[in-house]
Amino acid sequence: MSLKALLDLGGRTALVTGGSRGLGLQIAEALCEQGARVALVARKDDELASARKHLADTLGADAITLPCDLSSAAAIAPMVERAQQALGPIDILVNNAGATWGAATVDMPLDAWLKVIHLNLTAMFLVTQEVGRRCMLPRRQGRVINVASILGLGGGQMEERRAPTLAYNTSKGGVVNFTRSLAVEWGRHNVNVNAIAPGFFPTRMTRGVLESMGDELARRAPLQRMGGAEDLKGIVAVLASDAGAFITGQIVAVDGGVTAM
Repeated sequence: MSLKALLDLGGRTALVTGGSRGLGLQIAEALCEQGARVALVARKDDELASARKHLADTLGADAITLPCDLSSAAAIAPMVERAQQALGPIDILVNNAGATWGAATVDMPLDAWLKVIHLNLTAMFLVTQEVGRRCMLPRRQGRVINVASILGLGGGQMEERRAPTLAYNTSKGGVVNFTRSLAVEWGRHNVNVNAIAPGFFPTRMTRGVLESMGDELARRAPLQRMGGAEDLKGIVAVLASDAGAFITGQIVAVDGGVTAM
C-alpha cells in the first residue's frame, strides 16, 4: 500500500474533545485534511460555531459540533451517543480537553485540584470507556490519541515568573500511564492507544506564561522556537491512520527537543 493510502482517513469518524480552539482545533484540521468525518466537543456554543466555520472555510470540511460540559459525568454517554447517531461508529478518539491551575501547592484550593484532575483524567477515562464500549471493542478496531504534556514527563523547572502547576503536571503524568496501561489492555482488541506530549505552544492556556517568558522558553528549546500551527498535524495523521498500525503505548513529545536535554 502506498504511503498516501496508509495516511488516508476517508470513511472514518473522529471525535475530538476540546476541539473548538488551540491544539484541539489544529488536530481537527489534520483529521479533516486526511478525509475523516469529525465531531468537535467543547463547552461553549460560540467557540464551536467558530471552529466549524473555520474548518468549512479553510478546508471545505463539514464537521459537527457537540456542546458538552465534560466536567459532568452524566453528560458524557449522551454526547457519545449523539456523535455515533450523527456520524456512525467512532474510529478515532482524541482526548484533548483539559484545564490547568497555577498556584503554590500549599495555597491550592481543593476545588481547584479536583477540577483539574476530574477534567484531565476522570473525564478522559469516561469518554474513552464509553467510546470503547460502544464503538471500538465490539468492532475490534480503533485509535485513541491522548494529549498529555511534557510537564507530565518530569517535574518541570521552577521559575520565579511562573506559578507552580502541580495538579496539571500530576494529571498529565496520569495521562501518560493511562495511555500505556490501556494500550496493553486493548491491544488484543486491535485498538491502538498513544499519547502526544506537546511542549509550549501559544494557546489560551499558556498565554500567561508566554507573556512573561515566551522568548526565553523559545531559546531554551534546541530548535529555538515554540510550537506552531502545523506542528501537531503530522504526528496526528500517523497515529490516527494505518501508517501507525504498529505503534501503540507510546508517548511522543512534540516539543522542539526540550525533553532531549
